[in-house]
Amino acid sequence: MIRGWWRRGMAGVLAMGLTYGNVCWAEWTFFGPPQGAPRDAWGITEDEGGNLWIAGGEEGLFLRRPGATQFERFTLANGLRPYGYLDDGSAPVGPKHLKVIAVAGGPPGTVFVGYEGLGACESNFYGPSRERDPNIYKSGDADKVTLTESGIQTVHYDISSGAIAENGEAGEREKICSVRRIVWDKKYGNLWFGANHAFAWGDPNHQAAPSCKGQRHCSGVMEHTHPHINAKNASGHVFRLTDAYHGIAVLPDGDVWFGGANRTTRFRFMTVKPPRDFEGARKKSENASAIANRIDVWPDLVDEKGIPGPSDRIDDNVSGMALMPDGSVWVSSYAWGLALLNATGTVNRYALNTGPDRFITSLLRDPSDNSLWAGLRWGGGLIRMKDNQVTRYTSSLGTLTSRPIWDLQSTVREGQRRLLVAFGRDEYGQDGGIGIYVGE
Repeated sequence: MIRGWWRRGMAGVLAMGLTYGNVCWAEWTFFGPPQGAPRDAWGITEDEGGNLWIAGGEEGLFLRRPGATQFERFTLANGLRPYGYLDDGSAPVGPKHLKVIAVAGGPPGTVFVGYEGLGACESNFYGPSRERDPNIYKSGDADKVTLTESGIQTVHYDISSGAIAENGEAGEREKICSVRRIVWDKKYGNLWFGANHAFAWGDPNHQAAPSCKGQRHCSGVMEHTHPHINAKNASGHVFRLTDAYHGIAVLPDGDVWFGGANRTTRFRFMTVKPPRDFEGARKKSENASAIANRIDVWPDLVDEKGIPGPSDRIDDNVSGMALMPDGSVWVSSYAWGLALLNATGTVNRYALNTGPDRFITSLLRDPSDNSLWAGLRWGGGLIRMKDNQVTRYTSSLGTLTSRPIWDLQSTVREGQRRLLVAFGRDEYGQDGGIGIYVGE
C-alpha cells in the first residue's frame, strides 16, 4: 500500500533532469580475504597519517599501514572493548560480543570505532530486574583506538547516563548501543555518534574513566538527542518513534544535520548558545515547539500531529548525508533514493528512485569536484552524479557489483582522487572486501 502510493504520488519528479547510461571503467585495486582484508566490510577510512582502517564486522578491526603489503587485524585479544563499565569500574561478566560496524579516521595513528550492541541492547536495561543483563545493555558503543609500539591502546566511550546526570534528568539511561556512523569534526573538536535510537556527542580527547558512572564531566560523552515523534502501533498504542541515525553532515559553523529512520533534524549545537550547548540544541530538536525541525524527508500519509499508524508511515530510512558547498544537503535512503534539502531543511528535489538505484547504502560528496557518489545494494553497484549526469561504475567492480556498499570515503593524495569503498557480504553469504579507486 505504501509503496504503491509512493509510485503514484512521487514518480516522475524524482529523477527529473538526470541523464543515464554512461558506464565507466576505472583504475581499481581490490582487496578481499585472500589478501587479508575482511570478508564483510562495514566501514572504511584513513587517519591523518595515511593508515587505512576497515570495520570488519565480527572479524574485528583491520589496518593497512602506508606502504605495507599486509593487513593487520585487531580483536578482543588485542584490546578492543565493545562493552562499557559497571558502577565499580569493572567489566560485565560473561562472553563478549564483537562486531565492528563503523570507523572514522582521526589524528595520525588514531581511529574512532563503532560497535554493534548485542541482542535487545536498547531495551534490556528497562526490563524486569531478573532479565537485565549487563553483558547486553553495556554492549556496543565506541572506542578510540591509537597505535602504539606494541599494538593498540583503547579508550572506551560508554554512551550512557548515570543515576542523576548533570542535565538534571533523573534515572539512568542505557539506550544507545549500536554506533553505525561516526564523524570527527577536527575544526571544533567534536565527535559525533549516529546510532540506534538517538545520536550523541563525544570528546575526541577523552581518556579512560572506568568509575565515572555516566557523569558528563568525566564520561567523555553527552547523550542523547532524537527528533522523535509519537506514533501508533497496530493496536492503537502510542509510543515514541525514533531509530537509526545513519546520516551525519557537519556544517561549517559546527552545527550538524542528523538523519534517521523517521525524521531528520539540524542539531544547533554550536549556534543555539555559543560556544556550544547540548541541552539547548536538544530542545530545538525535541520540544513540541520544534516541529519544523523534525523534517519528514519522504512524507508520511499522516503528519506528526495526526500520530501516524503503521499504514500511515513511509519511514525515511536515511542511510547517509552529503553537505554541498552552497549549504544544501543530499540525503540518501536505504529504500527511496535521494532527496536534496536546502539550508533551511526544505526538500527541493528528489532523485534516483527507480530500480536498484533507490536502495542507497552510502553517500559521499567528492571533495575534488563536488560530484556525488552513491553506493547501492542488491546489484546496483556504484554510481556517480555530476551536473545531472549519472555515471555507473558497475562492470569494473566484477562480482563485487552484487555486494552492498556500506561505506564510501574520499581522500586527495598528491593531487589525485582516492575513493575508498567498503563492500559487505551479500544475502547469500558471498564475501565482500574493499576497493580503492584512483582516477577522474
